[in-house]
Amino acid sequence: MMIGVQEKTIVDFPHRDQKEKKKFVEADNLSIYYGDFQAVKQVSMPIEKNTITALIGPSGCGKSTFLRALNRMNDMIDSSRTEGAIYYDGVSLLDEAIDVSALRKEVGMVFQRPNPFPKSIYDNVVHALRYHGIRKKSQVKALVKESLEQAALWDEVSDRLDVSALSLSGGQQQRLCIARTLALKPRVILFDEPTSALDPISTAKIENLMLELKKNYTLIVVTHNMQQAARIADNTAFFYQGELVEYNATHEFFSQPKEKRTAEYINGQFS
Repeated sequence: MMIGVQEKTIVDFPHRDQKEKKKFVEADNLSIYYGDFQAVKQVSMPIEKNTITALIGPSGCGKSTFLRALNRMNDMIDSSRTEGAIYYDGVSLLDEAIDVSALRKEVGMVFQRPNPFPKSIYDNVVHALRYHGIRKKSQVKALVKESLEQAALWDEVSDRLDVSALSLSGGQQQRLCIARTLALKPRVILFDEPTSALDPISTAKIENLMLELKKNYTLIVVTHNMQQAARIADNTAFFYQGELVEYNATHEFFSQPKEKRTAEYINGQFS
């Protein structure tokens, strides 16, 4: 199956029939600027399908900017400029012909703080479906249940879908936001510090959920919590001052870091 192309306009991102590439998402010599400030400096990094990749590093090191580039969220910032390349399943995402709405349907995002709409639990999940033209009642109802089940929330809210999402606990709200993303059937989910505002019990639930989701999705997670990266990530990348210092399998990354700056960061010698 080929991507729909008309006069170089990419209009959709259908699942491909060809053999999946090992490099499912890949940054190639990627640089990102805010005005004259270079936030990400010539980063090259392959991300494998059905894995969890953790991005760690001190505040302001470029990891969230890198994450947002993967679904073109930085486009919303007038001063931002991107150089280099990003590939998603072989498609060049920085091509000006990319349908960004279609991209964000396939590469979903969950933010640092839960951001449910001031609507019912049901309508929170339905909102994105309606935006993308999915309105058939039977299909919508099935997708709401499926996504809430995938987000490990259905058993807790199935008898009160009409109540306000704002009545849920912080951890439940974050799982609802994950369900809202899952309803659109993405292939990649970006998480920007998804547990930083949550208590330890809620954090553990989100981490367990991520481990379950990677069976069907590719997850990329920004986290300040190195213990969290060690618990859930298959691969870990360390960013510092906009540079990708080291990227390796998580068990090797923490047990045998190759770069001095990585070892110093892991050992708490700077933050």
